[in-house]
Amino acid sequence: LCCCEYVDRRGERNHLAACCCDCEDLDEGCERWLTCRSLPPGALERIADTVADRLRVPWFAGAVKINVSLVPPLLLLPVFLHVAALHFLLGLVVLTSLPVVVLWYYYLTHRRKERTLFFLSLGLFSLGYMYYVFLQEVVPRGHVGFSQVLALTCGLVLMLAALSRAKKDPGYLPTPASHQRLPDKSVRGSSNGLHGVAVSGAAGSRAVNGEAKGYSRMSAGEPASAKKDWCAKCQLVRPARAGHCRLCGRCVRRLDHHCVWINSCVGEQNHQAFILALSFFMLTSVYGITLTLHTVCRGRTPFVALFYCPGAYSDYSSALSFTCVWYCAIVTAGMGYILLIQLLNISYNVTEREARLALRDNTGRRLLGGLVIDTGQYNRGFLCNWGHFLSLGSSPPQRSAEDIV
Repeated sequence: LCCCEYVDRRGERNHLAACCCDCEDLDEGCERWLTCRSLPPGALERIADTVADRLRVPWFAGAVKINVSLVPPLLLLPVFLHVAALHFLLGLVVLTSLPVVVLWYYYLTHRRKERTLFFLSLGLFSLGYMYYVFLQEVVPRGHVGFSQVLALTCGLVLMLAALSRAKKDPGYLPTPASHQRLPDKSVRGSSNGLHGVAVSGAAGSRAVNGEAKGYSRMSAGEPASAKKDWCAKCQLVRPARAGHCRLCGRCVRRLDHHCVWINSCVGEQNHQAFILALSFFMLTSVYGITLTLHTVCRGRTPFVALFYCPGAYSDYSSALSFTCVWYCAIVTAGMGYILLIQLLNISYNVTEREARLALRDNTGRRLLGGLVIDTGQYNRGFLCNWGHFLSLGSSPPQRSAEDIV
């Protein structure tokens, strides 16, 4: 393949210059739209798949496909922030509508059970763009010292390092290469991985026929209680607190939740890195907001300046910096809420998945105004709960009291 050629989704050799050729679905859709007729079922999906397949850039070994979800944050975020900096009312409208649009897209993808890079690209590009605005608009004013810029940069680097670690294996349970089929009457429990409790015989078993410790294949001769945590999708018996992620299509050891901001699950192997990334983000963001407000609105405390800064729109540079501060404040508030829930769950030794199941089955207690759901199953006290969390992933899964239900 030359740099402008590629193999399309139908397995045929194609060229970037032919991106507008053979668009029968698009032609039919435009014709029906002009004649005020409804589109046939599935037409929009076919058009979207065709556009996504043809959106490519030239590369050495052939044109590389661009993920469509990466494009909106890169193009729209700078435009929206610059428009918001033109006037106070425009800023109010833009900064109010952005969270609404993001939440709408989240519920849309969540309902369709789709994985998307939109939120990860939005988060990373927001960090990069906020850092760029800080260096271009705030630092040249002369009120921020070199040591402060260095501290902010170090916080950003540490957060990205923790985020990179959180993106790695969350603790996937390997799918057995071969598995035994069960009679329909012997399979109990949920096939989507949201129900069931592991038992001692399955969770703590050693490797058999090359399988790792902590999971096993189901056999027809096992007791009925062991079949309650059988995952029909992955064809294995899960250890205690493991769950099946419907977005990743894999079972994860001590599954907490699937985080759209890292486009991955949060489980036993990356939960600590996830908390660390959130903590570094909070510290770095609050520090950057404080430095910017001290520069744009001098003589006022950061909290007062966030709501009352008369000179913010006196020039475009100050307006853009103030708009970015408010954007960062909105994102920081959302991430702060996520971090708070995570810290409370760790303190009670409960995962998001377990809290959701407890609410569904009405088996948990609402504490602290409903911020945390205490299932009481693994709660061993504040210090023991945090000790258990800090030891996650430090050693191979072993049989413990928590694996015996």
